[in-house]
Amino acid sequence: MNDYSRARKAGLREVSRDISAGRFPYLTSLEYIASVSDTAGEYPIGLMEIPVTMIAGTKTAGRQNAFSSGFMPILAEGSEFALKWQTLYDSQEREGIRDPVKVYEYMQRFYVQEGNKRVSVTKFLGMPMILADITRILPKRSDEKNCRIYYEFTRFFDVCPIYELSFSEEGSFEKLAGLLGRDLVNPWPDDEVINLRSEYRKFAELFEAKGGERLNLTPGDAFLTYLGIFGTDGLSGGADAIVKNRIGKIWNEILVKTRDDNIALIETPAEIEKAGAKKPAEAVFSAILRDRVYTREKPLKAAFIYDRTTEESRWVYGHELGRNELEQRFGGIVDTVKFEGCADDESIRRAVEAAVADEDELIITTSPAQMAETLRCAIEYPKVKFMNCSINLANNAVRTYYGRMYEAKFLMGALAASVAENHLIGFRADYPIYGTLANINAFAIGAAMIDPYAKIYLTWSSRRDDNWREELRSIGVSVYSGPDLIRPQRASREYGIYQTGSDGSVFNLAAPVWDWGRYYELIVRTILDGTWNAREIRRPDQALNYWWGMQSGVIDVIMSDRISYYSKKLVMTLKNALIAGTLNPFDGELRSQDGTIKGADSGRLSNLEIIKMDWLNDNVIGTIPDMSELKEPAKETVQVSGVAGKGKTAAQTGGNR
Repeated sequence: MNDYSRARKAGLREVSRDISAGRFPYLTSLEYIASVSDTAGEYPIGLMEIPVTMIAGTKTAGRQNAFSSGFMPILAEGSEFALKWQTLYDSQEREGIRDPVKVYEYMQRFYVQEGNKRVSVTKFLGMPMILADITRILPKRSDEKNCRIYYEFTRFFDVCPIYELSFSEEGSFEKLAGLLGRDLVNPWPDDEVINLRSEYRKFAELFEAKGGERLNLTPGDAFLTYLGIFGTDGLSGGADAIVKNRIGKIWNEILVKTRDDNIALIETPAEIEKAGAKKPAEAVFSAILRDRVYTREKPLKAAFIYDRTTEESRWVYGHELGRNELEQRFGGIVDTVKFEGCADDESIRRAVEAAVADEDELIITTSPAQMAETLRCAIEYPKVKFMNCSINLANNAVRTYYGRMYEAKFLMGALAASVAENHLIGFRADYPIYGTLANINAFAIGAAMIDPYAKIYLTWSSRRDDNWREELRSIGVSVYSGPDLIRPQRASREYGIYQTGSDGSVFNLAAPVWDWGRYYELIVRTILDGTWNAREIRRPDQALNYWWGMQSGVIDVIMSDRISYYSKKLVMTLKNALIAGTLNPFDGELRSQDGTIKGADSGRLSNLEIIKMDWLNDNVIGTIPDMSELKEPAKETVQVSGVAGKGKTAAQTGGNR
């Protein structure tokens, strides 16, 4: 009985630890977790090997107190139970356990109906898998997050029967399928299922050996981050040493996923200056240890990688103006180079490799669609500083930057309402992504504050089969909010706030302005003065996003002489209040198309609530396009940086293209 005695001692220790920690010390019973009224039926799955670690308890309470919470036996030695356990153990030692246990699966955990002692012996021997006859108990559908994730798992299991993979966020199974070139509709080939199961088990073992079991995420969450960076190469059957090395390289990216507040927003350059402020003695010591001092002979070298050319993209053209201005402002201390037309991973990588070979220290990509390859390159070249023009992307190795354009759009909305005599205003939006919704709603709120009867007719340049001009003209719209910038090779007056005449003439009234030269100057100064890596703003478990606005001088508005003195005064009054912080379009009561968002006595929305906004103001006429409605070029950006669907979309910021 020595083996039973050792197992029982382990069980009693486990009971003692659980009691001391205030936990239930025996097996969990499924009867107490899910009553018949809470379930939506039983479905046979059949015979499968299942991970012993996923067996959470027993189906009924009958044998609940015979085992510790970890399935170790605790009944007295010499009992009939102890004799049967020892006999089973001896049989396992001689010939193995051949009969499957009968289990019920509920919410991706197993509960034993027959074979509790077989599970106990298997666990005691440290065997990872056991053959089981599985019956699934489905929970009733609900809006609870865990339930929604579970039903997504059942779709995954139907096409790729792997139990071990679990996630803590919705959409993860869909994302996994996409990364592997599959979907959740068509069954995956058997060899791919076997390979994925094998590679995941290897990853999970190495991840937990590094300390992953102490993190607030599942091994599946970490695996998804791993595949997102290394792609299908991560499933190439690499040696343990290769996978272990890769996990080490992306550890900070995994840490970022463990936090709810995993994005640190830097709202003004003053926050960096304050974080980097040093006492005199610290400043001297920092100067001594600084890697280098930049001069005209040895300048700071930076590379700008554009997804399109300056001739075809308003967005790229604006950044190119900023790059040229950056060089001029520093008089030779900063040297930059541009790479155009880098829209795919291969061309981005070639540009990065060329920049690294030229010893560029700062590499900037200007589209959220470039983020995936930018991140891979940042992992490969950790000594180079990487930035991507987007917001709310949680990656530690790549900093993101964007502007609070909603402030300028708020002013533009107020101005448009002051000149739209029939209360009708058109709004031409680009991609349905994070930041864009805030721009639309701030514009609509600004318009309604001047004209309570103002209606904002929303159209999307990224939507297929779009006949917006004729549609808006037919209902009498003559005042529009168009793209923020002129397209260089196809100049048009249809940008900013403009008005059309009955003869088809177009008159510009005002426009928001991106001062990318100013933005890049402020960023580069943090490198030159040594505050880029100030400990107070840089943490290994957070992503760093710059989100600057009018107060920082990176966003402004310009107005035409056609605007009346009083309209200009209105805009300047509102602008000064925005800069002073006494006015914000998202303060107080907010009403969406679906109802009240918050009451009059509530505070303003948080920064993340503004960035992640996925609703439209109540005076907006229009919808947020579903992914299926988008043009093909737009789908890539929305897929990379957010989710479109159900008429309401939220994703990451991009620009006017």
